Amino acid sequence: MKHTGPISSVATHGAYIATGGYDNRVILWDSLTRKSLARGMHDHLVNHCAFSPDGKLLVSAGSDYTARIWELPTLRLLAVLTGHADDVDMAVFAPDNCAVATCALDRAVRVFDLSGRCLKTFWGHTGNIISLLWSRDGKRLVSSSVDGTVREWDIEKGIQLHCYNLDGVRTDTIEMDVQGRIIAGDDLGRIAIITTEGKLCYYSAHRAGIKKIVYCEQRRLLASLSYDRTLALWHISETGTVTEQQRTEIPAIIWPRAAAMLDNDKLVAGTFGTTYAVYDWRQNSWNTDEIEAGNGINAVVVHQGSTYAVGDSGTVFKDGKAYSHLGSLCNFLLSAGDRLYAGGQLGQLFDVDSGKIIYEHHSPLNCGALFYRAAHPHIAVGSYTGEMIVFSVQPDQTIKPEQKIKVYENAIKGIAANQDRLFSVCASTDIAWHNCDDLSLALKITQAHEKIANACCKVGDTGFASVARDRSLRIWIDGGQEVYPAPHLNSIKCICASPDGQSLMTGSYGGTLAGFDFPTRTWTTFERPTTAGISSISYDPVQSRFLAASYDGEIYPVAH
Repeated sequence: MKHTGPISSVATHGAYIATGGYDNRVILWDSLTRKSLARGMHDHLVNHCAFSPDGKLLVSAGSDYTARIWELPTLRLLAVLTGHADDVDMAVFAPDNCAVATCALDRAVRVFDLSGRCLKTFWGHTGNIISLLWSRDGKRLVSSSVDGTVREWDIEKGIQLHCYNLDGVRTDTIEMDVQGRIIAGDDLGRIAIITTEGKLCYYSAHRAGIKKIVYCEQRRLLASLSYDRTLALWHISETGTVTEQQRTEIPAIIWPRAAAMLDNDKLVAGTFGTTYAVYDWRQNSWNTDEIEAGNGINAVVVHQGSTYAVGDSGTVFKDGKAYSHLGSLCNFLLSAGDRLYAGGQLGQLFDVDSGKIIYEHHSPLNCGALFYRAAHPHIAVGSYTGEMIVFSVQPDQTIKPEQKIKVYENAIKGIAANQDRLFSVCASTDIAWHNCDDLSLALKITQAHEKIANACCKVGDTGFASVARDRSLRIWIDGGQEVYPAPHLNSIKCICASPDGQSLMTGSYGGTLAGFDFPTRTWTTFERPTTAGISSISYDPVQSRFLAASYDGEIYPVAH
């Protein structure tokens, strides 16, 4: 038993390690032998897993809107916790083993008994809730959110006790130290310490967002993992002073969003492969020997008559055969003239033919688009930290960095272009138009979607379309907005338009595809070729069809 998709969560307890992945699997491992012992399944992505304090149970949180309680070591399903209206991002046991708290993208915190009965629901966050913990005495819950706040909740009274504003900056991860101080890692790369008196102190820790912090009580050590591809260890004194102890580069196979302490001198981390990795901080060494790269595809494009695909492994496939090896997970492929470019998790932009790195950024690269300035080709690349990096394509087809524009405070999820404008969408739900000729900002709309915007494309001569977690397709033409609720049951991940602009195809994290007829503004086709998510859609002009790439490693042709 092993994972076939990225490992998004790890947990440890005694001789056990548990992992949850984007392949819908929960796997229990023997920490000494690294052998898998049992497997459980969700109906969608697994976002988190955690052991009960006594080590007898495991809870997992999934994008199927549920949390699930499993018996150990068999992983026999004992209870399904329902009630959330969106992805459940985290689930954790109470210190007395008698309850489970969950948080979700529906902005609710819930408390369940072990039979699955909901006991309390807390509302107050204005953005998706990402992280959750219990106080040591089990009387309070603490949650963090993309709304930039950390909140404390009184469980018995069912009320919010405190709301701490971290400058409105998305905060993915929280811990509590032995003194009862709340420790948070945010999207600016800061570690925030919230004292028991409610005082806030910040420490600059990373050059990009902190995706996970883990606290070791015995050694008073904090580990922080960031999208700047470093892991740092910090000592936290009794007075709350944070001092850096050491820092190491994170291997390309590691996903910094998942980590847990092991034996007080090691750390277990999630990966983009089949099993977890182990970091020994005394030896300052990573053990990644048994990890095989995942086969998920993140991007597909037709370039010069051939179909190219790339994903978690960093291997580019041309017409189904390995073509070049880029060495790290890639998020997108971009065709520009005779050249094909790829970018991804390490912030590196690659020339696909040669495999050479031609640009490096301090955070992951998510997307790109070809556009023209004064009839000369350029490419725009969107980063996790909100920068749009513009390159000019030289006569010899090489590219030259030309300008870097800070468009958003959060990740750019999609970029599209027409003859006059660059259009981009952000994880914050904002969108923006930039003029192609001078790259000046033409228009920016905040909260253009109700939830995270994921992708966009050009429609017609002057319009653009965007899709989001709110399961809507929005068309933007001449300053106007048209909203079309989609038939997808899950977040819409990607969108593509046919060259004539008459047909749009959308794909969801639930593996569904929905076609949209642009002239009549109606949904036409709907199918589910896979239970894995659809990661990318492109158009195949050779056979006049769409190609949908999936996290299951397959490419599905779609007629229109």
